[in-house]
Amino acid sequence: MYKRKYKAPETKVEKKLKERAPFSITKPVGGDKNGGTRVVKVRKMPRYYPTEDVPRKRISHGNKPFSQHKRRLRASITPGTVLILLTGRHRCKRVLFLKQLDSGLLLVTGPLALNRVPLRRVHQKFIIATSTKVDLSAVKIPKHLTDSYFKKKKLRRPKHQEGEIFDTEKEKYQLTEQRKEDQKAVDSQILPIVKKTTQLRGYLRSMFCLSK
Repeated sequence: MYKRKYKAPETKVEKKLKERAPFSITKPVGGDKNGGTRVVKVRKMPRYYPTEDVPRKRISHGNKPFSQHKRRLRASITPGTVLILLTGRHRCKRVLFLKQLDSGLLLVTGPLALNRVPLRRVHQKFIIATSTKVDLSAVKIPKHLTDSYFKKKKLRRPKHQEGEIFDTEKEKYQLTEQRKEDQKAVDSQILPIVKKTTQLRGYLRSMFCLSK
């Protein structure tokens, strides 16, 4: 009624144990009263320990720093493409893409006269590329518009003097004349092109929003 299951014979495989390196060795010691031999550690422990635990900088094998990373650009983003900003104080505004900087950030402009968006850098993660494109091949962008040009400068904090402990104010950011001139130079070339295209002025002025 019941059949016995066949049980195969078990074969035991002998595992080779790895020989561990000895922790200490015995060395002969000269002298009659020294015992003849002495146990010495193979790996000596450090004599001094740091008072604070400082994280050690790891060596990256084959990983390049961010400055040497290859910059990629979405296929839908080309010079003259109308982009929609998704973050920052100018979010939901439409801007024109000019070029990609060495850091990978995108250089865009409103222009300023249409939607109050100046020359600024934007990450391509936080934009929507539209199908609207403008021919900006004739526009000459100044070569000094680089990442260092847009880098924020540290504002000075005034030193406290007698009687002015609470009245001192932090230095405020002021727009330089160079920035104003560069904005005018770029916008003066773009505005005539925008005016030639029908309904583009109103499109750039309008805010992006989702409707039901």
